[in-house]
Amino acid sequence: MRLTCPHCGERDLREFTYRGAATWLDRPDPDAGAEAWDAYLHIRDNPAGPTRELWYHSGGCAAWLVAERDTTTHRVLAVSLAGEGAS
Repeated sequence: MRLTCPHCGERDLREFTYRGAATWLDRPDPDAGAEAWDAYLHIRDNPAGPTRELWYHSGGCAAWLVAERDTTTHRVLAVSLAGEGAS
């Protein structure tokens, strides 16, 4: 798989570090209990199809990127700098 960094151009996946889904998680209150904290730390969606992911260009310019990718085909649909057009 290859990602196109807005700064460096198309690069091999080995230059990037996957940092998780590009979604906001609602952090539980400190006293929410073990079950709420376990779900916050460990339970994530694993969708089949288009998803938004956060990547760090660790082997390049150190940019944070949001990649829109289809998890069933690994086709990269779009890559943008994190923070650009955030929704």
